Formats: sequence, structure tokens, C-alpha cells
Amino acid sequence: MMYTKSISSILLAGAIMVGCNSAPEPIAIEPSPNHPEWSASTNIYEVNIRQYTPEGTFNAFTEHLPRLQEMGVDVLWFMPIQPIGVERRKGELGSYYSISDYRGINPEFGTHDDFHDMVLKIHEFGMKVIIDWVPNHTAWDHVWMYEHPEFYYIDPETGEISNGRDDHNRATDWTDVAELDYANPEVHHFMMEDMRFWIEEHDIDGFRCDMAGGQTSDFWRRTIQELRMAKPDIFMLAESNFPAMHDFGFNASYAWEFHHLLNKVAQGEAPVSEIEQYINFDAKRFPADAMRMMFIDNHDENSWNGTVESRLGLNAHAAFALALTMPNSLPLIYSGQEVGLNHSLEFFKRDTIDWNGPSQADFYAKMLELKSSQPALRNGGWGGAYHRIEVSHPRCFAVGRHLEGNTVVTLVNFSSEDLTVNMSGVPKGKYVDWMDGEKANLGIGGADIDIPANSYIVLVNRE
Repeated sequence: MMYTKSISSILLAGAIMVGCNSAPEPIAIEPSPNHPEWSASTNIYEVNIRQYTPEGTFNAFTEHLPRLQEMGVDVLWFMPIQPIGVERRKGELGSYYSISDYRGINPEFGTHDDFHDMVLKIHEFGMKVIIDWVPNHTAWDHVWMYEHPEFYYIDPETGEISNGRDDHNRATDWTDVAELDYANPEVHHFMMEDMRFWIEEHDIDGFRCDMAGGQTSDFWRRTIQELRMAKPDIFMLAESNFPAMHDFGFNASYAWEFHHLLNKVAQGEAPVSEIEQYINFDAKRFPADAMRMMFIDNHDENSWNGTVESRLGLNAHAAFALALTMPNSLPLIYSGQEVGLNHSLEFFKRDTIDWNGPSQADFYAKMLELKSSQPALRNGGWGGAYHRIEVSHPRCFAVGRHLEGNTVVTLVNFSSEDLTVNMSGVPKGKYVDWMDGEKANLGIGGADIDIPANSYIVLVNRE
């Protein structure tokens, strides 16, 4: 289903442009020296190689590079590309996250040469490559199981090697993987060397680290330091919502709480006012220059918790527009999202994405262009801080970002009714609707704005 926006009119109140907004002028903070310059306005696109094409190979995927570049994608994150364990395998092909050889290539996808050639092509298109890394556990037939059984965590209740556990060390149903024990410093060394292999042999640009909260702080501090010695502008994304991950050296972490809140707000199960509570709470917990990956879909959500349409309904585009413009947002798009993927992809067998769905590429391209072109929306310390804007309707929310004379205001209507709402606290100036180019002058007295049901408006002011 396509999600469209139409603006009947923008009605202005108090449009006499005198005086000034009382909000202080935000200034960019000094970004962490660990943040690569190229990450200042970047976005991420998650690639599910197995399901991306009927062939499910690196070579077949490269045919999509021109359209992804045209859409404005900056970073391609590949789900695990290593061989999958056979022992205790789940389903026909097994889980991507059951790794039997950290330095190997899944033969389903191709060879080392195929991967290397793909990375070269991606770099030629001006994009970056990060790969999924699974440090928490291995397949039961990983070579370490035989050569270094002391690398594995022993369940204190059974006295046997434990199945995979979560990042709170709680038991799970991950029976196809065995938990590693980071109390053993040798595990640190072997894991770090395997990660460095991919930098030195294939010139990748970073890692998305699965279950990053399940390892020790010593491991991550030393490993990230070593990886940055191998490649100073390496990018590290933690699948974790622990603030400490940024102290360990990660550039970005998952904004899981915001994702779940978006689903609840879209379904009317949580008040819109909780979004501002989340912003304030997140700002207190995380460093000011932390990048927080925000999304409406990813492989976990799609396969296990339902499609974008089932979770967000008609609010999908409004939710993405809000996520992309939130404070510290690093936006993510999942494979097939640009054609309205409305199918939960199988996790343990082949289930190719149907690329014949109605294209939403123009919407995502316009959103990614917004992200890359507006200084206020830069990542981490490069971007503008949150600017609070009052909205008169309880099912609407507005977020403002302001920096160096550049203001971006995103207004979302999560209700099923067309509304006229009042926004107050918007910095005065000359604005343009980002999606259709309609112009408006906003004064300090506030603005009455018509916004359709289940929709959004993005206003941009650049003095």
C-alpha cells in the first residue's frame, strides 16, 4: 500500500515577522574524534543477501547498486556473510547468526573473490560497507568447539556448554548456537584478530555488532582501539541500547525504545506525548554526540514481529519522517522497504523479496536527501539539538532541529482524521515544504497548519 500526503493549505496566524524566538541559538558540539568525517550525514541500508534476489548471491545483488545509489543510500550493512553451522541447525538453511567460521564466506552467497569484487564496486559507487558481526556465540561446529572448548560459557546449572544467551546473560531458545565466555582473555584475542581480517583483506568500513551488550567492556575498549589502528575511520554500530557502548568506542547504538514507542503510538496504544518524554530521557542517558539508529523496520522486526503495515498501518511514512529527523537519528532502511515489503520473510530458508510492489523509492530518496542536505539533521555532534514545539492536538507531534540558521520542523498526524493544528515555538522565518516546495512565512505568533490524516509535513528554513 502506498502512503501519500497532500496539503490543502497552510494557514498562518501571527505572521508579522517582528521580534525573535526566545529559544537560544543551538551550536554544534565537538563530535567525538572517533566519528569518521564521512559519517556526519550518513544513512544505513540493511542488506539481506539470502532474500534479496532469486540467486541470493553477492553477484546478483550488485545489479541493484545503481538504484540504491540513486535513492541516496550511503552505507550498506550486510547481514552475516559467513558459513552457517550444520550441527543443531534450525530450519532448511539455518540462521545467519550461527557462524561456523568467522573468516569464511557462506557458499550460498559466493566466494571471497565475489565479496571482494562487490566491495570494490560499492566503493566505486561512493558507498560504504559494514558487515554484521556475531561475537556473542558460534555454531556448535565452529572449529573452536574442538580446538578451544575453554572458549565457551558453562551453564552453572547443567555443567555443560550453554546455548546462546542474551546480553543480560539470560537463557534463550537459541539452541543452534553456543555461548562464548568473555571471562577468558584468549577469546578477546581470537575474536579481535578475526575482525581485523575483514578490514585488512577486504577493506570493509565497519561492523554492526550483534548482541554487543553480551561482551565485556575490556573486550570492546581494546578491540575497537585495535580496529581503529588498522583503519582509523572504521565505523562501529552496536546492536544495544546500553549507553555504555559509546564509552567503549561505538559510534552508534540501537534506539530500540523509540522503535517500540513508534509502533505503540501509531496503533493508538501509547499517547503521543510519550515521544517527548523519550527524547528527554534519552538525552539524559546518552552522550550528546551519540548516534542513535532509528528505523521502522529491520530483519528482526520483519521476520518475528510483523510487517511495517501490520505495525504502523497508514502511519508508516509519517513514522519514518519523524524517525529520520529526531535528535541524533541515524536512519535505517531495510531490504524491500522501498517497495512496501508487506511480507514477513522466512528466517531459516529462502524467501525472495517481491520487488514488484508499488515503488516508494521516491519517498525514501527525498527523505535521504533531506538528511544529507540539512546541517540541522547531521549526525552526532555535527547536528542541531532538539527544539521543542507545542502542538495543539493530542494525536500530533512536532520535532524541531535548529543549527546555524537552518531549521527543520517535522509535524506528524497519527490520527485517522484530517486536522488543522496550531504549532507554537517554531523559529520565525521563511519555510518551504520539503516534499512539494510550497512556501510559507512563519512568525512568532504560531501557525495553524492543515495536515491530512496519517500524514506528515516537513518544513525547512535555510537563512
